[in-house]
Amino acid sequence: MSVRLDKWLQVARAYKTRSQATRACTLGRVRVNGYVAKPHKSLELDDRIEIDKGRGWVRILIVKELRDKTLPKAEAGRVFEDLSPPPPKLEPLELLMRRTPASRDRGTGRPTKRDRRRMDRIKR
Repeated sequence: MSVRLDKWLQVARAYKTRSQATRACTLGRVRVNGYVAKPHKSLELDDRIEIDKGRGWVRILIVKELRDKTLPKAEAGRVFEDLSPPPPKLEPLELLMRRTPASRDRGTGRPTKRDRRRMDRIKR
């Protein structure tokens, strides 16, 4: 039995959707056994998959089970063996860039002129 790479990446929860997995393969971010793989590549047991997650972090997965139907999240880890190093720590500036700039409670409407001035002071 063999399974398409993009389907398996979704089952293993490496990507949230199959279309995201397909896009990553198309962009060359996924390698199987050292070679850049297309989404239709057929996987076999003990294949080594390397996923470039950005910021210098590569996730390394070894195929342990071939599945094309999604599993509950608690059971998704049994389809692979994870040999990945831990993800790199974010620098303080990156942490600040990921935060939402200003949050408002839902339903409070547009900010008043006074609120906008306060937000501008906080941003500076």
